[in-house]
Amino acid sequence: MRHQLRVPKLGRPADQRKALLRGLTTQLIKEGRVKTTKARAKALRDVTERMITLAKEGSLNSRRRAIGYIYDKKLVHALFEKAQDRYGDRNGGYTRIVRTVPRRGDNAEMAIIELV
Repeated sequence: MRHQLRVPKLGRPADQRKALLRGLTTQLIKEGRVKTTKARAKALRDVTERMITLAKEGSLNSRRRAIGYIYDKKLVHALFEKAQDRYGDRNGGYTRIVRTVPRRGDNAEMAIIELV
C-alpha cells in the first residue's frame, strides 16, 4: 500500500526525475523564476524549499548536503550568504506558483514558479 506516500513521478524513471529536479532547482535559485509545467513546478517547490531551509540553518553539514544536490558550487555559497537576510523571518513558503496559459501543442498546464 502507498497510502500518504506521494512522490510525483513526472513520467520518468527515478534517475532522470532526480536529474530533472536538480537542474530545475539550480536554475530557479540562479534565475529567480522558471517557466515549466504545473506538475513539475509542484515537485520543484518541495525540493527548492528544502534547499533554502538548509541555507537558513547555515551549518557545515547543511552546506555539504546542498553542494551535493545543486550543480553550481558558487551558487550554493551565494545562497548560504543571502538566505538568512532574505528569508530569516519566514517559516517556509519561499516560492510562489502562478498558473499561465496552456502550452500550444499538447495543452499541458503551464506555470511560473518564482522565489518570493
